[in-house]
Amino acid sequence: MENRDFPVRSTSISLDVQGNETEIIISGYGDHVLVLATQIGSMGTILHARKEEGLTVDATFNVAVVFGKRNEPMLVACARQIIQHISDTGSSKALVLSLGLRNHSMETIKAIVSAVTEKLPEVT
Repeated sequence: MENRDFPVRSTSISLDVQGNETEIIISGYGDHVLVLATQIGSMGTILHARKEEGLTVDATFNVAVVFGKRNEPMLVACARQIIQHISDTGSSKALVLSLGLRNHSMETIKAIVSAVTEKLPEVT
């Protein structure tokens, strides 16, 4: 799908991840990036991630599950990797991430993070 600037810059991608058709939509708002990744046709677990502003030299990130599975460390790892990438590009935007995945394997998370980081410049 082409990039749309109004009302919100958005892009999407469809890919096969571990044999599961995966739809990803990325939207860039003024102060947030919204990423929806689903293999099940619904939103799944929703996470919020942001860079902590502080006096330390090393960046720290706060990731919280808003709705859904709270005991899935791979989902938190996915959010952390994406917010770190957003921060590394110089952006201070927070991340809202929705993951409706059939499995939460490392391979699935890597594929999601890779696809998202490749498309992020289109919306940020």
